[in-house]
Amino acid sequence: MRTDYCGRLSVDDIGRTVTVCGWVSKRREHGEFLAFVDLRDRTGIIQCVVDHAHDIRSEYVLAVTGTIRERPPETINHELPTGAIEIGEATVEILSEAEPTPFQLSGRVEVDETIRIRHRYLDLRTDRMQRNLRSRALINAAIRRAMDAQEFVEVETPMLIASTPEGARDFVVPSRLNPGNFYALPQSPQLFKQLCMVGGIDRYYQIARCMRDEDLRADRQFEFTQLDMEMSFVDGQEVRAVVSQAVAEAAELITGHKPSAIPEMSWLEAMNRYGSDKPDIRFDLELVDLTEIFSETDFNAFKAPCIKGIRVEGGGETGRNKLDQLTDKAKTWGAKGLVWIKVGESGEVSSPVAKFMSDAEIAGLIDKLGAGNGDICYLVADEWRRAVHVLGLLRLELGRPPVNEGGFHFLWVIDFPLFEDIDDAGNPVPAHHPFTMPHLEDLELLAASGEDPSVLLDVRSQAYDLVLNGWELGSGSVRIHSRDIQQQIFDLLGIGEEESQRKFGFLMDAFRYGAPPHAGFAFGIDRLVALLVGEENIREVIAFPKSQSGTDPLTEAPTPIDSAQLDELGLRLLPPAN
Repeated sequence: MRTDYCGRLSVDDIGRTVTVCGWVSKRREHGEFLAFVDLRDRTGIIQCVVDHAHDIRSEYVLAVTGTIRERPPETINHELPTGAIEIGEATVEILSEAEPTPFQLSGRVEVDETIRIRHRYLDLRTDRMQRNLRSRALINAAIRRAMDAQEFVEVETPMLIASTPEGARDFVVPSRLNPGNFYALPQSPQLFKQLCMVGGIDRYYQIARCMRDEDLRADRQFEFTQLDMEMSFVDGQEVRAVVSQAVAEAAELITGHKPSAIPEMSWLEAMNRYGSDKPDIRFDLELVDLTEIFSETDFNAFKAPCIKGIRVEGGGETGRNKLDQLTDKAKTWGAKGLVWIKVGESGEVSSPVAKFMSDAEIAGLIDKLGAGNGDICYLVADEWRRAVHVLGLLRLELGRPPVNEGGFHFLWVIDFPLFEDIDDAGNPVPAHHPFTMPHLEDLELLAASGEDPSVLLDVRSQAYDLVLNGWELGSGSVRIHSRDIQQQIFDLLGIGEEESQRKFGFLMDAFRYGAPPHAGFAFGIDRLVALLVGEENIREVIAFPKSQSGTDPLTEAPTPIDSAQLDELGLRLLPPAN
């Protein structure tokens, strides 16, 4: 039907007769007999000079045949790659008419997101969505090339699986053939990729679709896509090298620049310096420990296990209203309060709590924070975890740049704790999934936990996260490949041998037959694409996303199903809760 794409025509085609197909982006009248029509397809826009006899409106679908010619110098559009040429002597075939669209597709007017998703088939025509989805396709292709080059085998794992504890709620699917029983949609292919290692695949990967029934955010959807991989006879360092290579190739394809070697930082260092396990290292404002300075303080508010502070250069002009707002925010984050100290242009110190501090304490904190004239310092005194958490959030509030500023700063965070808390029943809460291998030198702490469960919080895991500009791209770990160690972890989590056999028998049984040491990783492709193209929300790089509320304005899902389907599945609906 067409000989060429609109955006691929150039001055080299002058004099050639072509046929292009696409949508009318814009129509402009030119005198009494002619009109200019900008025709758009997936590659770009070309101007066509057409007869006024045609009743052509915005978003009509046309086939235009004519001769490529130069545009007069005064009419050249330097903003378009095809701006120096046009299709003249054009004949037009209207392939499809279009009603007025519910919003402009030019992108010049901000449109409510719900309206955009409801009419996503129109939104997909915009330059923004075309760019984002094509960038996503290029990134997927780059990832596959990188994995294939490193001798990985692409294996597809099941979408209907048994429900397993992965840290979020499963989406469940009733079984028609086995009434009263349910499948779960996979939160990840975790167990199956471990079985691939037992099966001798050695290097597995998959661009996998995963589902988690959790609250939605800018970086989270019910359905998401991840690069999933696993390797045998390797350690975490080797896995990180493979992932770094795949990510670097994807980033270079979109940005034109290949990232340098990705630095590594321990979880403990990240928390102490940035107050986050996914630190944004594009800007400073690092946390500084001030506990020792106030070890003998008379200030009751600072008689705390941990005191942390940050310095904002030139922040001394911050007004009282803003300071009160920051204090209120700190309290919503869990702090008892927020202390601020200004250093004046002449070196004088002002703070509501200065009178409670000794001169030595004030001088010590100013020196430790490196505060100069015109700066402001913020301090939080509390338990260590809360102090670093609150200051980490404050750091982002005060200094985080937009997602598309400051370049792309990747970081590996390693050596996470194996457990993040102890629940009311005395069982530890895993920081990652329960198949993560502890550091070998910390295994003795597992045995000692019978007398003191709190020692479990000191157990380090061989887990690692990839972070980009403050977003967690993905997680991985060295896996447990010993049946005995895996059962030991299950026992600590309150999963006895009978229950573990019922839920994970296929994995535990596989470990009986020679499981190799293995490790893996998975990162979110939605998040990586969003960051590389400069989007704050992953919905902008997904063709058909759910809205913030979890509904689909396009198809109106989720919707009720009729009673016949419920009967076939052996289900009954409970009345709504009051």
